[in-house]
Amino acid sequence: MPDIDRERAWLLTVDGAPQSYVDLDDPEHLEFEYVRRLAHVLDCVGEPGAALDLLHLGGGALTLPRYAAAGRPGSRQDVVEFDAGLVALVGEFLPVAGSGITVHVADARAWLAAAPDASADVVVGDVFGGSRVPASLASVEYAREVARVLRPGGVYVANLADGAPFGFLRGQLANFGSAFGELALIAEPGVLRGRRFGNAVLLASRRELPVAELSRVCAGDAFPARVEVGAALARLMRGALPVADADAVASPEPPEGAFSLG
Repeated sequence: MPDIDRERAWLLTVDGAPQSYVDLDDPEHLEFEYVRRLAHVLDCVGEPGAALDLLHLGGGALTLPRYAAAGRPGSRQDVVEFDAGLVALVGEFLPVAGSGITVHVADARAWLAAAPDASADVVVGDVFGGSRVPASLASVEYAREVARVLRPGGVYVANLADGAPFGFLRGQLANFGSAFGELALIAEPGVLRGRRFGNAVLLASRRELPVAELSRVCAGDAFPARVEVGAALARLMRGALPVADADAVASPEPPEGAFSLG
């Protein structure tokens, strides 16, 4: 069950695992590594500070939408969260009224299917059932729906989790590689080398991604990460095929302690 711990700077946990961190006084403060990398992508999309239309699949405590509202005033943000209890909890203790953020209690895949064509500048995928990405968001049909909803220069960015030999991650890259012309992957070097299970942020677009800028900010972050593109990404994807809805599976169960507070 979701729980908010006021003693630990508004830390939201789900089934004992840390899920979101919110500082109501400083929405641009980001505690978790993967959220910082998602935010770096938002910072590099379009003109600095310009308002964007964002669709967030997965809500948590709305850390990333709060960040975008602070850094890009006037942005229109729809957040789709399946867990009604979580939405009520966050609404009571961590409200976002007047921020341009609208939260919808719905299934992410169903909401995406009903969304208008070319209606978003950015689609953020951060949906976890417990500690796993659901199979419904792990297929090539899902990737094509994302491509339909994004505007021509739009960007998809997703928080994924996997470990060597990266069967799930490679399938996701193949899915989005078949639907988009440009791909990139952001991860900590130890994860990319297969030394540990961890988060990886996938980017996809029809237009050139801001790789140089992203590489600079990710390398200089308090939690340094690499941006993989081109030949390095092709090696990781070699032999991977798109995964149809009928064959899609959830991301692997993380090893015990992989995402604990330590």
